[in-house]
Amino acid sequence: MKVQFNMSLHEPPFHIRLAVSTLSFFLASYITPGVHLRDILAAFIVALVLGIFNITIKPLLILLTLPVTLVTFGIFLFAINAIVILIAAQLVSGFEVNGFWSALLYSFFVSLISGFLHGLAQNLGKRHKNDKTNY
Repeated sequence: MKVQFNMSLHEPPFHIRLAVSTLSFFLASYITPGVHLRDILAAFIVALVLGIFNITIKPLLILLTLPVTLVTFGIFLFAINAIVILIAAQLVSGFEVNGFWSALLYSFFVSLISGFLHGLAQNLGKRHKNDKTNY
């Protein structure tokens, strides 16, 4: 008897992650006071810019603030996210954030919405894959 475990924790394709991020940024801007995105194109540009920042700037900030992050059991990572969002707001036209606390709350809402949408996309992908195998 052969036992198989499906431990597939692969990342969704880039275009799915980009679409989920764009939609998350756009939706979170509607429920976060002090944050404004002009349109979906601005949200798309924010998703690209923050994606680049998450690869370059954010790891450096995490490394520099590692003691504080450890003492706060990772909660300080939200502050790092807020700082990265404030930097992006300075660079992207059509993306306005009115201070640190708005950026912090926006970071929290983006995390919630993004997590929900990634889970939804993953479940839809599984359903689509299962539908293909039934034919």
